[in-house]
Amino acid sequence: MLISETHGAVRQLTLDRPQRRNALGSETMALLLAALDDAERDAAVRAIVLAAAPPAFCAGSDLKELGGLSIEEMCRHEADTATVARRFASIDKPIIAAVEGYALGGGLVLAAACDLVVSAGDARWHLPEVANGWLPPWGLRVLIGRLGAQRARWLCWGLEPIDGERAASLGLADVTCPPGKAAEHAMALAEKFAALPAESVASCKRFFAPFLNADAEYLDRLASRYFAEDCRGEQARSVLARFGAAK
Repeated sequence: MLISETHGAVRQLTLDRPQRRNALGSETMALLLAALDDAERDAAVRAIVLAAAPPAFCAGSDLKELGGLSIEEMCRHEADTATVARRFASIDKPIIAAVEGYALGGGLVLAAACDLVVSAGDARWHLPEVANGWLPPWGLRVLIGRLGAQRARWLCWGLEPIDGERAASLGLADVTCPPGKAAEHAMALAEKFAALPAESVASCKRFFAPFLNADAEYLDRLASRYFAEDCRGEQARSVLARFGAAK
């Protein structure tokens, strides 16, 4: 479910659930959190790359796993995922996402939570939650930090998917590359970070963290409350019923 490899001073973490399109299940998130903690403790690791096995970066929450949960249980499940995503900001080492295929829902937000995002030009980015009948339950502060409130709201409404080039023009991605080259480009950036003094790289991340992630935990709780309310609506109940969720 998660592959951890060290290349020199760079730790590459690869989501490895291709049969579930690398969806964010509870076991995967627990493994990711443990791997991040391990990379932070290892003084030989100077940068982290977050990649994923084909065909996609991440399809978002694992709706199959959510099937059968009550709304309250779904909120707790999503809150656990939110905790892992918020952890990115408190790790001193830069984290670089390598996005291929598509980044949907929580997968989009997970990538955006990284310090730098490399996207294939043809990657598909989309938040489908509002069309499903609910507000994304976590990570919206990350989008505001990257895009500003107005553009983050537009993205959240999910009126249309965007490609990697458009994601970069908005600030959702930082670098674009040809298809199939995202991990390679992310590794090259990580090696540049690894060549810099670790102390000043960490200081830069710490200084800007409050501007990018202020009130993230509070806003995740607020979004979760709206999510729970939305899940009682007709459209949300119809969508969730397909997975046996929200009983």
